[in-house]
Amino acid sequence: MHFKWIYEPLSPQMQSAAKELGEKLNMSTILAQLLIRRGITTESAAKRFFRPQLNDIINPFLMKDMDVAVDRLNDAMGRKERIMVYGDYDVDGCTSVALVYKFLQQFYSNIEYYIPDRYEEGYGVSRKGIDYAHQSGVKLVIILDCGIKAIEEIAYAKSLGIDFIICDHHVPDEEMPPAVAILNPKRPDDHYPFKHLSGCGVGFKFMQAFAKNNGIPFSRLIPMLDLCAVSIAADLVQVEEENRILAFHGLKQLNQNPSLGLKAIIDICGLSGKEISMSDIVFKIGPRINASGRMESGKESVSLLVEKDYNVALQSAKHINEYNEQRKDIDKQMTEEANQIVARLESQKKQSSIVLYDENWKKGVIGIVASRLTEIYFRPTVVITRDGDFATGSARSVMGFDIYSAIKSCRDLLINFGGHTYAAGLTMRWDDVPRFVERFHQYVDNHILPEQTEAILHIDEIIDFKDITKKMHHDLKKFSPFGPGNLKPRFCTNNVYDYGTSKVVGREQEHIKLELIDSKSSNVVNGIAFGQSASARYIKSKRSFDIAYTIEDNVFRHNNVQLQIEDIRLTESDENDEHNAL
Repeated sequence: MHFKWIYEPLSPQMQSAAKELGEKLNMSTILAQLLIRRGITTESAAKRFFRPQLNDIINPFLMKDMDVAVDRLNDAMGRKERIMVYGDYDVDGCTSVALVYKFLQQFYSNIEYYIPDRYEEGYGVSRKGIDYAHQSGVKLVIILDCGIKAIEEIAYAKSLGIDFIICDHHVPDEEMPPAVAILNPKRPDDHYPFKHLSGCGVGFKFMQAFAKNNGIPFSRLIPMLDLCAVSIAADLVQVEEENRILAFHGLKQLNQNPSLGLKAIIDICGLSGKEISMSDIVFKIGPRINASGRMESGKESVSLLVEKDYNVALQSAKHINEYNEQRKDIDKQMTEEANQIVARLESQKKQSSIVLYDENWKKGVIGIVASRLTEIYFRPTVVITRDGDFATGSARSVMGFDIYSAIKSCRDLLINFGGHTYAAGLTMRWDDVPRFVERFHQYVDNHILPEQTEAILHIDEIIDFKDITKKMHHDLKKFSPFGPGNLKPRFCTNNVYDYGTSKVVGREQEHIKLELIDSKSSNVVNGIAFGQSASARYIKSKRSFDIAYTIEDNVFRHNNVQLQIEDIRLTESDENDEHNAL
């Protein structure tokens, strides 16, 4: 895979501003330029960025319906009504339910939680869930990370005397459900200043408002922030403004004093004693929380997240880890099958999007397969499987393309749909799948820009190895937590050489472990290039090449750095050598 590298130098004025800002902050001009690129141009703004303060989180009562939601919750408690906390079966939904349930349980005992079964009930509010609530005497349902489109279901609940408070962050339709309160910063009539909260973030704001209204000190909410950080990382929402504050302090909680359930997951996936990052959540913690909902029931994950006995939590985490291993096997098999289909379809090469469907694919894994295909082919992708007379699909997008709008354009064929710019889900009749495929392809062809289907690496700064000092690495860590809206800085160094000790590694000899020098210093820098062993012969020939990379901790050498090399650019005349191995 060849990437197109894009680098846009700062203007002379901005470079001058960066130099001045760097001097004020005792920071290299290179890193000050990264601040300027993030719109941070003053010393005070930089200090707020590097030291996010919980005092700066937004007043929750600025969110529309928040006062109504708090009043209804207070009434329910005052009247001793049974309350159900209901949520989606993914990481965001499970952390949302765990947070609200754990917090309210400290003050109120007539409360339970409910996660719908992905295979029996599907996404969002189900009739089965409402009937269960009715039979259990529930009078108030707090629904998290879903519900914004459940018009008929919530109307049905209302007819049974059950009120709903919706805490969602998905894009609403023109018509909204008949809930007593709808907390969603994406409501067109909501003036809440930050629009990109996770579902768990909306739940946290509700609990913040409830605490404020009832004189409960904010400090009681701080132990819940680890769940917020997990949801922000796993749901890939913007890591800026209020989310940055929640993620920053949530990571602090996760590293210093995590809840017992999260501690058990940390121990199971080999993160004990390590400084946990957003990346660790995305690749290790999140998939395990997701796995029970994908393979069996998301209720197991919530049960783990609210557990108060570490030994019980550890056994539960081991069980969920087994689900994750099963999930990985199915994911691999389905991705291979999907790749074979793409390879066979000559038309896919000409089209701007991919839509694949198979009756036998497991519903819980199609989202992961859609993500894999998007990463491999750089096309908006929908993966669909059959569920009786119906089809369930999961969609993922490429940078800059709104897949939610593409799916919405086919809404007359859909029974249900919902999601974000980059990820969405949908349900339709199985017989309508061919028409959906045709319409979806047509919409994407008409709306996507050519560069959105290219493999592009945006380079933040071009540097030399001599610029990578211990201080620079220390200061660079202050830019975390990383994620959408604050991506890990990507650097480029030109004209680097093998020091003579680079080698191919990995079970299938697919990676390269590198020791490099550049033309401007004798510093030897360690690097790892995953899946790029095709370039090994060229590298060993002592010819120069360019690298694009991020700077990471070297886990094998204390106080040292390792470059995670995302792409290796050879000189054009020598590109044929790429395909030879060491």
